[in-house]
Amino acid sequence: MFPIRQIVNNVRRVAPGFRAMSSSGPLTAVEVDSEGIATVTMQRPPVNSLNLELLQELSNAFDYVEKNKCKGMVLASASPRVFSAGLDIWEMYEPDLKRAEVFITALQDMWLKLYGSSYVTAAAINGHAPAGGCILGLSCEYRVMVTGTYTIGLNESALGLTVPQWLIGTLVNTIPPRQAELALTNGTMFTVEEAVKVGLIDETASDKADSVDKCKKFIKKFDRIPPLARAITKQKIRQGPLAWMKENYQANAQDFLTNLQNKIIQQSLGDYIKMMKNKSKK
Repeated sequence: MFPIRQIVNNVRRVAPGFRAMSSSGPLTAVEVDSEGIATVTMQRPPVNSLNLELLQELSNAFDYVEKNKCKGMVLASASPRVFSAGLDIWEMYEPDLKRAEVFITALQDMWLKLYGSSYVTAAAINGHAPAGGCILGLSCEYRVMVTGTYTIGLNESALGLTVPQWLIGTLVNTIPPRQAELALTNGTMFTVEEAVKVGLIDETASDKADSVDKCKKFIKKFDRIPPLARAITKQKIRQGPLAWMKENYQANAQDFLTNLQNKIIQQSLGDYIKMMKNKSKK
């Protein structure tokens, strides 16, 4: 039914007049194995920063998995030490507001498709996963992280950014509310060992191949479960954040755009960029 190897390069859609911010070539690849499990790989070097184009390609990839009735999907990274570095800071620092509006819309659409998907989802986290990288992992049903000196977490508050309600709900659906509150207000980045202990990830792996294999084993556990019953149950459990986003879709986007115009937030982003530039020179 499924070809052993099928690569799909997603269509890139960019509004005319916007400055190009993506790397050359396709930013995602989709491979479907003989059992119908898709692996969606992010491949925007060097660290899979989530810019507009990558978000759109991920959204297209999730559409492909859904339309082709794949039994499940593993979300992975082509970067050797980073799953995803999170939202591309250049989409938020001194932004073109028209592009920023398309950007936040693409983020919301991508998240709704991933978090509310009918198929089984698992994240093979083979490196660092801050902020948006953590969001991608949280949006999947199962998370396997490679052991090492990697960290994962939602550090938005440390950058002067407020955490939106839909993201709070996503984290609270994953770890205990008290731990979620402490993590979000402190911008906590968990080590792999800490992430396992708090329940942010489900298990560890020795390397990327091992993490993908464990993700596929998780997906295969549902082979004898009726897909429709499983999907409806999953979506009911996740109904809180999903319903909030659908009801507040425009308001959430507007809040994002308003925050981007806040001088204090822009200064915090600018300071972060300077810090990263200084760190890269050492």
